[in-house]
Amino acid sequence: MKFTREQALAHLREYNKDESHIKHALAVEAAMKYFARQSQEDEEKWGIVGLLHDIDWEHTEQAPEKHTHLAALWLKEKGYADDIIRAVQAHGWGLTSDVEPHTLMEKTLFAVDELTGLIIAAALVRPSKSLQDLQVKSVKKKWKDKAFARGVDRDVIQKGVDMLDMSLDEMIDGVLEALRPIEEELGLGIE
Repeated sequence: MKFTREQALAHLREYNKDESHIKHALAVEAAMKYFARQSQEDEEKWGIVGLLHDIDWEHTEQAPEKHTHLAALWLKEKGYADDIIRAVQAHGWGLTSDVEPHTLMEKTLFAVDELTGLIIAAALVRPSKSLQDLQVKSVKKKWKDKAFARGVDRDVIQKGVDMLDMSLDEMIDGVLEALRPIEEELGLGIE
């Protein structure tokens, strides 16, 4: 069964009530759509994967080893395609899942998930609280500061970037480009 973005967003909201989790899903969706466009892949499908990748997070936060497993169950029950379910599982590879990312969609999700968090955190500490004036070099400076955004696993991001045979600068630049148009939805750039 093929689902629309609106249906996927409704499914996400069915299981997630915390707006910060919704904003994270919107950020990952935007990044996934951007990279799908760059690779001439299915933007709608990649966006839905981005929206749903953490659908079970609010229910597994206290038992992270269940993260992606519960999501796979729910998505299967709802009738999502196997490649969408597998991508959701693969984004937890080495952390909560043994499903290794193989497809371009899976590798991209693995790489952008954590990076969106670092970039948003970097924007929030700027006077403008905006992505519009945030540059790759500023994000890289925050990347090197291990005390900044401690929850962001830089090793996971680097592993994802390496899987994609891309430079970290290219990945950061792409995510910045993807997030700038939706910064207000993410709670950024608003005084």
